[in-house]
Amino acid sequence: MRPSRLLLFCIFLLIPAAPASAAVPHTVQPGETLWSIAAANNLTTRTVAAYNGLSEDSHVVLGSTIMVPTTAEGYASLQQAGLVPADPAQATAPTGMTTTTTTAAAAPAPQGAYTVRAGDTLSALAAQTGTSVEAMAAMNGLDPNGLLLTGTVLKLPGGAPAPVQASAPEPATQVVPEAAPAPTAQRVSAADVQNVAAAHGVSPSLAAAVAWQESGFNNSMVSPANARGVMQVMPGTWDYVQENLAGGRTLDPNSASDNIHAGVMYLKRLLTDAGGDENAAIAGYYQGLASVQERGMYDDTQQYVDNVQALRSRFGG
Repeated sequence: MRPSRLLLFCIFLLIPAAPASAAVPHTVQPGETLWSIAAANNLTTRTVAAYNGLSEDSHVVLGSTIMVPTTAEGYASLQQAGLVPADPAQATAPTGMTTTTTTAAAAPAPQGAYTVRAGDTLSALAAQTGTSVEAMAAMNGLDPNGLLLTGTVLKLPGGAPAPVQASAPEPATQVVPEAAPAPTAQRVSAADVQNVAAAHGVSPSLAAAVAWQESGFNNSMVSPANARGVMQVMPGTWDYVQENLAGGRTLDPNSASDNIHAGVMYLKRLLTDAGGDENAAIAGYYQGLASVQERGMYDDTQQYVDNVQALRSRFGG
């Protein structure tokens, strides 16, 4: 293993949820954003995001499908995400889930999310955040010697100092690096995640709760921190799993199923490294286990852990 790979455990990912019924599918066109799609349909960004299992600041992928809900469907999604007061008379549960009085809070913002500004370079960002060019490039699926485009969505080390230009306005256009795993327009069910988890010896309810919290089972999702797919796997983590945990199997970067396999195998490794401590493993999935062990859980990490544990009852406990 290259030394820079050791840094990959100090960095990682996240995101929320969605239902279905009379919603209308919309194929994302060039230049469209979650906000513009919502505004064109007289809905709030938060409503469309909640229905599609996205965060409000998610970057929609060109050619992917966004479901535009009715007002009632959108409001039900906001209730399920804990973003508006729950109305027991109207509450509904997503397919494959049972209703419960436990409502998970909205997901915390991704750690280390950064959009490249004009003048940023990979070497400067690495120096400003206390990591190496090689480690940052590996985590984000970038060429360490390549040109860093303005608007590129990056994952920076969790807990690192903010880059010099972090307070500058973000570019109007975001660029998702071409790297595995690919965000593809597929959705999966809770059962899909649970079956993969069971095959790998991971608690099905734990894996399903992580997947729901991360993406709402939406494989087209890309977080503001460059995490992708159902399990919100970083490019660097995908490479780590392929090289160290896949047992010789070649994972398909365009497969939602293999995105689940990668996330579950990584979660299993975290559980092993945490000595079976589920809360530590969940925290490690979000913050990075080395960071958790060295610095403890950040406040947003604790919120993430609480959210995942609250969601588990919806998937069999």
